[in-house]
Amino acid sequence: MYNFIMNLYSLGVRTAALFNDKVRKMWQGEQAAISVLQEKVDPNASYIWFHAASLGEFEQGRPLIEHIRHEFPQYKILLTFFSPSGYEVRKNYEGADIVCYLPLDTVSNARRFLRTIRPVMAFFIKYEFWYNYMHILRHRGVPVYSVSSIFRPDQVFFKWYGRKYANVLKCFTRLFVQNEESKRLLATLGINDVEVVGDTRFDRVLEIKEAAKQLPLVEKFTAQTEHVFVAGSSWLPDEEIFIPYLNKHKDWKMIIAPHVIGEDHLSQIMHLLEGRRVVRYTQATEETVGEADVLIIDCFGLLSSIYRYGQVAYVGGGFGVGIHNTLEAAVWGVPVFFGPNNQKFREAQGLKACSGGLEISGAEEFKVKMDAVIAAISHGNDMGKHAYHYVLSHAGASEKVIEACFNNKAQ
Repeated sequence: MYNFIMNLYSLGVRTAALFNDKVRKMWQGEQAAISVLQEKVDPNASYIWFHAASLGEFEQGRPLIEHIRHEFPQYKILLTFFSPSGYEVRKNYEGADIVCYLPLDTVSNARRFLRTIRPVMAFFIKYEFWYNYMHILRHRGVPVYSVSSIFRPDQVFFKWYGRKYANVLKCFTRLFVQNEESKRLLATLGINDVEVVGDTRFDRVLEIKEAAKQLPLVEKFTAQTEHVFVAGSSWLPDEEIFIPYLNKHKDWKMIIAPHVIGEDHLSQIMHLLEGRRVVRYTQATEETVGEADVLIIDCFGLLSSIYRYGQVAYVGGGFGVGIHNTLEAAVWGVPVFFGPNNQKFREAQGLKACSGGLEISGAEEFKVKMDAVIAAISHGNDMGKHAYHYVLSHAGASEKVIEACFNNKAQ
């Protein structure tokens, strides 16, 4: 049944590729993957294979990749992606020796891929469970690990109709999961090679903090104030909440890094900011940015460093598809606001529990809670410390995984 579904999916992708650029890139990348490997693989090298669906999963695997790169240079790294949104951003990532797409999970693709690369170890990040690849890896005796995975009762593995597919989980040498519930659920399937280590994203954001960029234009923008509100990955429903509030609090400067950087969206933001002195980052000079009270980040790659300049942060997406990366803000020791669609984000629940994160359902609740945050700041009560301590207290998953895998504790 699984292979039948894969064949139908393959047909659907080929059809969609005729009309969608993103799907076309994925399809072409998958078709070229074996040729890329045949060209680049060193037949005398030992490869460790990391697979991430997209960019977010890559960031979870990155601390492991870079640790192995540094501590075990005898191995080469193969990094594969499923989604163009991961591959296109990280196709030149220097931490891996080869970066390519992973061909669709058919028996023939899996055999050709594994015959070409012959990995000595494989890591699948979070939700990646590729049935044919996994079974062939197990048949060949290759240690395979699931990292930062998390399981919930509503997943297919725990339904009566998904029990056969759940056998894919038994192919893992060990699963390194985020929480105790995941371990308990896996035990109901007879899977006990499980270790609760947490989420490697905590390690990653600490690394990002250490490597944060100095941004002279942003420093000039914030030089004359201690009241800076940073909104990251914001969408229009988010901006319609925090911008009107801050328009009335002119002693607070705003840095807005929208999730979508298109002229239509930027025009909507500018309309909301009517009457404010606004400058776009790509058009700013030291003179104009110093005179502005709103800075719009109209380029990518700066957000994780920009949070350092704020006293309060807002992470967007919570009124739509789901909140974006709250940990990138929390690691800088600032209270973090976000919308209501956060229930499946364990880190958001943790931040709320420790009073470092504030969920809001609309403009009125934002006003009440933002008023309270401003009052707390004015009285020296730094709520952001709770956010930073939450991140720090959950770090260390990467070291636990490396120790287990390379000291033969999980093999």
